[in-house]
Amino acid sequence: MAATSPTWVFGYGSLIWNPGFAYDARVVGFVRDHRRVFYQGSTDHRGTPQFPGRTVTLEHQPGATCWGIAYKIREEDKQTALEYLEVREKQYDEKIHLDLYTDSSPKVPAVENVTVYLATTNKESNKNYLGPAPLEEMARQIYLAEGPSGPNKEYVFKLEDALNKLGVVDPHVQELANAVREYSDAKLSK
Repeated sequence: MAATSPTWVFGYGSLIWNPGFAYDARVVGFVRDHRRVFYQGSTDHRGTPQFPGRTVTLEHQPGATCWGIAYKIREEDKQTALEYLEVREKQYDEKIHLDLYTDSSPKVPAVENVTVYLATTNKESNKNYLGPAPLEEMARQIYLAEGPSGPNKEYVFKLEDALNKLGVVDPHVQELANAVREYSDAKLSK
């Protein structure tokens, strides 16, 4: 009987601070040619169908890197973990496989073929794709949106904090977190 290769899942959003499934190992690293963007609407976690929140997805961009955490799932936990992820990530309409790199091995992947859930721009398969918007508009939407998993702004701040703990500065996350804080300050000063 041939040995099966391990299953790895890459977290670049809430999976960084809250994987929610059993895993055997975790590796901090990055995927190439993709950047993290707040372009996916969330109607089931950080917003509602009437007022979607914004969560991250990956956008293909040659030369870009997106840092996160890859989790190795034990064979005996695989079915449970993948069933859980299919529900949790159900608004992401595509799974791709990318190589994960770490700063200590820039030419050779640390882990090959990690599974990555992402939201495409295809409005037929992804009805919740919101796409880009002006920073102030995204900040306002994030500040106001709230869903079953909590306020959308909490998601942004937890992602910012989780990345900071990894020693990663993501300019898009940082800009948006600052814009949400500015929007909040403006609301409080009125």
